[in-house]
Amino acid sequence: MDRSILFVKNYLNGIKKTKRKKVIFIDEFPWMDTQRSGFLPVFENFWNDYCTTRNDLIVIICGSAASYMVRKIIQNKKGLSKRITKTIKLNPFSLSETKEFFKYKKNPIEKMELLKIYMAFGGIAEYLENIKKGESSVMAINRMCFEENAYLENEFEEVFKSLFEENSYHHKIMLVLAKKPKKGISRDQILKELNISSGGRFSDSLNDLLYSGFVLSYVTHNGNKKVKLYRIYDEFCLFYLQFMTKFKGSSWINIYPKQEYISWCGNAFESICLKNVSLIKKALKCNQILSNDYVWHNENAQIDLVIDRNDNIVNLFEIKFHNVEFSIDQNYLQKLRKKEQEFKETSKTKKSINTAMLTTWGVKENKYSQAILSYNITMDCLFDKE
Repeated sequence: MDRSILFVKNYLNGIKKTKRKKVIFIDEFPWMDTQRSGFLPVFENFWNDYCTTRNDLIVIICGSAASYMVRKIIQNKKGLSKRITKTIKLNPFSLSETKEFFKYKKNPIEKMELLKIYMAFGGIAEYLENIKKGESSVMAINRMCFEENAYLENEFEEVFKSLFEENSYHHKIMLVLAKKPKKGISRDQILKELNISSGGRFSDSLNDLLYSGFVLSYVTHNGNKKVKLYRIYDEFCLFYLQFMTKFKGSSWINIYPKQEYISWCGNAFESICLKNVSLIKKALKCNQILSNDYVWHNENAQIDLVIDRNDNIVNLFEIKFHNVEFSIDQNYLQKLRKKEQEFKETSKTKKSINTAMLTTWGVKENKYSQAILSYNITMDCLFDKE
């Protein structure tokens, strides 16, 4: 590694000095810093002893192993401490950006189909790039995930092997979370499922998954008690663990009509909504108002999303994935009334309670919807820009 850096120094010294900036771009930095390479200390010396003596150099380092980049670079307490000028976290495409991506590719996809594709693959450009023009979500998922030698057949295992150490808990934590895709589970429950005690290796693994965007931590209220829960945040990982491992060798054409997939769609849609509360608040026209946003339940009722606003209004959201307009009947009206009552009695709030629904195609207007809903929001809001 010392010889490589020496080569870089000699090369840079051979370039005529001008005011024009020279860019040193190092891609997949974590891959170079293997256990015995000693690359990171050499790079630290290169920056401190050479690069800082010149005013014409810009050094850019990238890495797909987000946990490494955070712990070893951004939080570096040695040679790179306080040396970073700018950090950029490259997030997956949002639904809005995914729509624009397919528009740019001259492959316009109707919103419901786009949502189903997104629920399976997320906003990973490399995956979306492989969707062919004219394919339905069913055809694309079957070809990329279930056909023989499918493009994403072993993707989950390969990604985790490339990003994380084999003796860590990353993979095991994901398997535990996959058992509770909707409700999520607490840190203590994860430890119990793994049959281990809390320690640095477990904490590092869980934090790595959070940093890398594979896992989401969020607050839920169990009655008046706040609890932090964890659930799988990455759409493809959830899809892989729910379907590709269980139905390996099967055809998606035979799987997607099953009730298991229909139920999963509801969970996946809810997760996307929880990721995009800011867009939901924008649809409510209350995005400038401070609020406390969380999931709520007690022994008798469960509310998908609570937006507890500083303007003395609480929005209770029911989130539904439905292939057609959702229709509220008398029984469902009573169910929603029960949720309002349970929340009000348990929280003892004096604020105004407004029930809202966020569904794919909206709620059919009838006397029952008029009696309960303050807002009827569709998936369109999730395709909006921030």
